[in-house]
Amino acid sequence: MASAAEQLAASMNFRSFSKATELKKRIWFTLAALIIYRLGTYIPVPGVDAAVMGQLMAQHQGGILGMFDMFSGGALGRMTGFALNIMPYISASIIIQLMSTAIPSLESLKKEGEQGRKRLNQYTRYLTVGIALFQAYGIAVGLEHMGTGAASAVISPGMFFVTSCVVTLVGGTMFLMWLGEQITSRGVGNGISLIIFAGIVANLPHALASLFQLGYTGALSPFFVLVFLVLAAATIVFIVFMEQAQRRVVIQYPKRQMGNRMFGGEATHMPLKVNTAGVIPPIFASSVLLIPVTIAGFMNSKSMPGWLSSLGQSLGQGQPLYMLFYAAMILFFSYFYAAVTFNPEETADNLRKQGGFIPGVRPGASTATYFDRILTRLTTIGAGYLVVVCLLPQILISRYNVPFYFGGTSLIIIVSVTIDTVTQIQSHLVAHQYQGLIGRTRGKMGNRRMVRR
Repeated sequence: MASAAEQLAASMNFRSFSKATELKKRIWFTLAALIIYRLGTYIPVPGVDAAVMGQLMAQHQGGILGMFDMFSGGALGRMTGFALNIMPYISASIIIQLMSTAIPSLESLKKEGEQGRKRLNQYTRYLTVGIALFQAYGIAVGLEHMGTGAASAVISPGMFFVTSCVVTLVGGTMFLMWLGEQITSRGVGNGISLIIFAGIVANLPHALASLFQLGYTGALSPFFVLVFLVLAAATIVFIVFMEQAQRRVVIQYPKRQMGNRMFGGEATHMPLKVNTAGVIPPIFASSVLLIPVTIAGFMNSKSMPGWLSSLGQSLGQGQPLYMLFYAAMILFFSYFYAAVTFNPEETADNLRKQGGFIPGVRPGASTATYFDRILTRLTTIGAGYLVVVCLLPQILISRYNVPFYFGGTSLIIIVSVTIDTVTQIQSHLVAHQYQGLIGRTRGKMGNRRMVRR
């Protein structure tokens, strides 16, 4: 019976998908936009020696350059126009979101609805331009001082190269920001996340090939490769479970009598995710910890003080001090971001205004305290989950030299974006089914009126 019901539901979903022309247009538009993005990751920045840049990326693959190259889909390693990717926009969005909780004028914009959201989006775009200009100028100046031996990464250093590099990188970031917004409005949604997702997934075949090559050459035993693949699959299943896990807080609404009818009295629930902070804590923790290691890698080891050199070695990937600070910073950013994104007092006040209450908890301050206690417990579980998922791949990467793309951060991004995209497609299918049902109902009512006439 269960298998027959599942087959019937699958056939109905396939039938409804085949008739959902609007959804198919959105999917095709999303695929075309992602193809354009991938083609842009191969358009180089003028004046950069690709061979020297490839050698530099190979030397610093374990640093912050390797992580950003993973997010950019290899565009940073090839030094193309999309080298900055969409990361300046993500940084600007996070900064605006944090500032909107501390600055009263921005906080009031959040409460103005659609108009306020458009103003905040405009401020985010302006801040994106500023961050992209700063990062592009830093990359351009840094490239002029990079090289391997006598070969320089820049063919003709000078003001013309700096200007052209900054214009190319900033233009590429702004184009990706526009492309992500188009995917959100005209595609299946989550445009910014899909661009990062496409960059990571595009390099997964190369990472798998590198892993199998290590097993074929004997650098890794075939048994270890098999165990690693099983462990990666189990990690993905665990991430799916934790990303969908939530605590449902029961909300009760009182009964109201209007005339002879009784309204309200129903009970609903407020879902609170276990991993409230999402993938933000690992990204921030990795960025902060890998910056000193990357700077130490670019500096001459002979000119560095002894304590700075030893500190850089202690903070290398796989070292105990690195693991300790990495776990501590993930915990810190998890609590910090959860506290910023969820306000227990505001939630309790909105619930009181709507007439809802939690059974057994008094409205007002007691409800806010109840939400704060639940959020603290959920954040503790979510932060522990992020620490386990992010540290285990780091151990495998440092000890066995497995590809960097199998890190916990990349797996969390892939799983989260996949779940969100599937949810968006399902919501479009449900909306299409409702539209078809309303159309058929109106048609039947029209036929009945014609028969009566």
